[in-house]
Order: sequence, then C-alpha cells, then structure tokens
Amino acid sequence: MHRLRGSSTAWAAAALLTVLAVALVVRTVDAAALADAGRRLAASPGGALVALACFGAAFALRGWAWTRVLPALPPGQAWAGVHVALLGNRLLPLRLGEPLRVVSAVRRVPGLGPAAATASTVSLRGADTVALLAVGAGAAVALGLEVRDAGGAAVAVAGLVAAAVTGGGAWWLVRLRARGHAVRPPGAAAVAATLLAWPLEAVVVLVAARAVGLDLDVAGALVVTAAAVLAQVAAVAPGGLGTYEGGAVAGYVLLGHDPATGLAAAVVTRALTTVYALVAGGVAVLAPSPSLLGRLRLPRRLPPRPAAGPAPAADAPVVLVLPAHDEAASVADVVARAPRTVLGRPVRVVVVDDGSRDGTAVRARAAGAEVVEHGRNRGLGAAVRTGLAHGVGLGAAAVAFADADGEYPPEELAAVVGPVLAGDADYVVGSRFAGRIDRMLPHRRFGNRVLTWWVRWLTRHPVTDGQSGYRALSPAAAADAEIVHDYNYAQVLTLDLLGKGYRYAEVPISYGFRTTGTSFVRLGRYLRSVVPAVHRELNA
Repeated sequence: MHRLRGSSTAWAAAALLTVLAVALVVRTVDAAALADAGRRLAASPGGALVALACFGAAFALRGWAWTRVLPALPPGQAWAGVHVALLGNRLLPLRLGEPLRVVSAVRRVPGLGPAAATASTVSLRGADTVALLAVGAGAAVALGLEVRDAGGAAVAVAGLVAAAVTGGGAWWLVRLRARGHAVRPPGAAAVAATLLAWPLEAVVVLVAARAVGLDLDVAGALVVTAAAVLAQVAAVAPGGLGTYEGGAVAGYVLLGHDPATGLAAAVVTRALTTVYALVAGGVAVLAPSPSLLGRLRLPRRLPPRPAAGPAPAADAPVVLVLPAHDEAASVADVVARAPRTVLGRPVRVVVVDDGSRDGTAVRARAAGAEVVEHGRNRGLGAAVRTGLAHGVGLGAAAVAFADADGEYPPEELAAVVGPVLAGDADYVVGSRFAGRIDRMLPHRRFGNRVLTWWVRWLTRHPVTDGQSGYRALSPAAAADAEIVHDYNYAQVLTLDLLGKGYRYAEVPISYGFRTTGTSFVRLGRYLRSVVPAVHRELNA
C-alpha cells in the first residue's frame, strides 16, 4: 500500500511539473523565432535530415559500445535497447527509460542475466556522462568561457558523481567477470565511441539554433548540449521537459544569446529529437525479433518434423471426440450419424461431457458413444485436451474432434482423417471456407475471416480457416499437443503443433449453422482469453 501510494504521488508530481513546464515554455518562448524556424526547416528540410542522421549515428555508436562491454548482446538488440530507453525517457517520467534498456536486453537475449545487463548499462551511462562533461568543458575552454560559482560547483559535482558511477559499474563488471559472466569493463574502443557520440548529437542543436536565426558554431553547440543534457539528471517530467529547456537556455545565455530565442532553439531541438525517438523507438520495440513485447509470430525456420513413432496396430481405431456442454438436443443425432468405419478402420465416438446439466451424457450413451465426464464446466479447451488424451489412451490411429451441435457433418470424417492415416500430415483442419458453407451469420463470417487472417500471419502458413471445429491429429501429435488455456483451443493448438514441426494440412468440409443451443463465444471474453494465451504459446 505504501509503495502504491508513493508511486501515485510520483506520477502526480510528474504530471504537475509537466503542465507547469509547458505553461512556462509557452509564455516565455519567442513565438516569432519559432515560427520562422518552422518555415525554414519546411522550405529546406535537408539540414534537419542531416541532423537526425547524426543523432541516429550517435545512438548507434552507444549501442556498439554496449556490445563491446557485453559480448553476448547482438548488435541489433543493442541498438534496440538504447532506442527503447530513448523512447521511454521521452514518454515516461523519472527517466524510467533507463530500466527499459535493461529489460529490453534481458527479455530479448536468451541467457543474458539482469546483473550483466544492469552493470554494463550503469557503467556505460556513467562513461557517457563523463564524456559529455569532457567535450562540454573542452568546447567551453576553446570559446574562452568561464563557468563560475554555482555553475562551476554543479559541473564539479556532476563530474564526481559520473566518475563514481562509472567506476562502480566497472567494479561490478569485474566482479561479474570473475564469477564467469561474459562481460568486460569499458575499454578504449567503447570510451572512444561514447566521446564521438556527443559531437554527433550536438549537430541537432546546431541545426535548430541556426533555424531560429542564432549564430552558433560547433563548439557552442557542444556547450549547449552539455548544459541541456546535464540538467536532465534531475528530470522528473517526461523527456526532462522543463529541465532540458532550462539547461539549454543557460547554455545559450552563457554564449551571449537572447534567452527567449535560445528557448525557441531548445524547443526546435526537442521537436526534432522527439520525432526521431518516436519513430526509431517504436521500431526498436518491435524489431529485431524477438520484440520487446515477446515473440509475436512463429519463427520462419521451424524444427524438423518429429519422428512418427511405431505404426498403429492394424485394428487401431479412429477416435472421434465430441466435446459437449448442454447439447442434449443434438448430441445423440451427431453420434448416430458418425460412420462405424473409415478407410478400413473402426470408429469409436467419445463424448467429453463438460459439466452439462441437461442430460447430455445420458443421451450420448444411449446413442452408443463412450462418455468421459468432467463433472463441472471447465471450457472447450479443457474438453479437447481431455478428448485427445483419451484417444491416445485408446491407441488410436488418428484422433479427430468435432462439435456436438451438428455444425460439422460427422459423415465427412474420412476426409478429415485421410491425410493423417496416409502419413501425409500430422495435423489436419477441415476448412469451411475451402468447402461449402450452408449458412453462417454475417458477423460470424466476418469475425472468422479476420481471425483466420490473424492465424495466417501468426503461423506464416496458408491457413484458410483458423477457427474450424473439425480437426484430426496423428497419434504422435495428439500425445504431444498442449492446449495452454481452457476457454478455447483453435489458435494455441495450431501454434503449438506447427511450432513443434508437425506437418499441417487442410481439407474442404461442409458447414451448417447450428439449429439448437447457443454458442459460448462472446467477443469480449474471447479476446481477453485467447490473445494472452496466444502470446504465452508463442513465448513458451
């Protein structure tokens, strides 16, 4: 409770400071200079593009330096990490982008521990600040500037703190290296990269200043960059809003420029760098794979097809599983219509009664089906899971399942299990859209089309019916299948089996809308249950 209250207070303070900073900037900035800058940059965007390219190169150098300290970190993920941090610092208060850099590396690089990622980040961020102080001080000396009193004391304190952070991070890295971690303290190459990054970043300040009409050179841009960035050490609002502008204005005033025009230049700088942060940071959240959000699709390269195992016995049955919940009105008819043999093998119909209260189990038994009862309603995914396990226990040559409401014709069982019995596929889906649909409500047709497109994108397979309730599995696939949630099975079962290398196929089937009972699917609950389960399956 205390932690929650403290967090709420911090966010409220950040929001208040953000509002105050925006109000102060609006009241103080030279609006005419800002408008002129906008017109100049729009008329001649080449300078802005060069500035953004240099800004991007600066962060690419920082990412490269990170790989020198953390060899296990791929260059692409290092680039992503520094840009996720940049985006986080622009959008979140209290410089929360820095922890996101560590999170990005740990979540996206297998085997990379948080200690190594954190120690390397701390060490490099400290070295980055030391480098900024060095280039800023060098530029000030070159311009003959003197920073006295409070300003000089602040620079000295910042230098001591940055040096301490750098040293502490390096010591931490040495300790981790002694324990067998693949890390190393920042070497000459990493330090050189951090030094070179700041002059590149200062190009944005240079372009922004000239856009508002200020006569600024490279040394002056470095002074302003140092003042503005160092001011963000105490940033509370997102992006250091207010503190960055205050530091930049202090730098411009030190160089003898008008404060209101200097503020306009700072605002232009922020606008340019924010565009970069949003675009590059947004890309970095998603790429390279795996994304910060986790894997969003199956990988392009899947494992080889698992071994088929021993051939089924000559008299091994085809097991047709009918998951059922309150389907007393239809289950007996579906059981009776199921063929007694398919492709030379006997058929055993198994009804999984998922907590029905209307006599479904009684009617299924009377019609000749075996019945497995859950006792309470657990969900379609759980019922299919039970049915697959029961089929494997019966030594099935193939396990198929269809709905007990009559929407899928049991007479077409041979077509669905055919590729499995022939050894051509391990997992077969009966496609309604490749076959004949007698009736489907328009909103359900639309929903099925959208979800099928999603499954096709997730799997990188030419799926034509991602939600079909008529499917068949080989004995190996049925034994290996995992359904990670009870509510449903369609997407997660397909992802599970394809992700394990099982061979997929589709066959056309007929479909007729149910004439009894009601569907359990409700859009809101469906999305709340299925989308997180799909994410878990992809990142298992």
